[in-house]
Amino acid sequence: MIRKVVTAIAGLSLTAGLTAGLAGSVSAPAGATGGAVGAAAPKPPKGARAVVRVSPNPTAERGQEVTITGHCGGGTGLKAVIAGLDRKRPVLENVRIVKDDPKGFVAKGTLSSRIGNGVGPVFVDCGGEAGVTLLVTHV
Repeated sequence: MIRKVVTAIAGLSLTAGLTAGLAGSVSAPAGATGGAVGAAAPKPPKGARAVVRVSPNPTAERGQEVTITGHCGGGTGLKAVIAGLDRKRPVLENVRIVKDDPKGFVAKGTLSSRIGNGVGPVFVDCGGEAGVTLLVTHV
């Protein structure tokens, strides 16, 4: 069951990330002057509208506490935070939800003592909406 949830969150999050990435890469054509350039950024698909941020990011030491914040984009409230793709060796340990408000959630966790340099995903499940961001580690 957990594997199915993680797979679903990952798929939705990647879709949202690709949509947001494409929207962020729109630029003005050469020689364009003034006026509206490009179309408005498309909204992520239903199920992938939660927004998540991690701070500090990048992290610099093992055992460092990080704060996960964001909003649920229409979801019912923060249900879970999953950091990394390997449940046996998570990126964050002792993750606890401080505030599960769908309009502004807060969670805290500590960087694993076994983590190295790299990039790992941080997923949130907001009861109907999911979100993802990347956590960069320089330890």
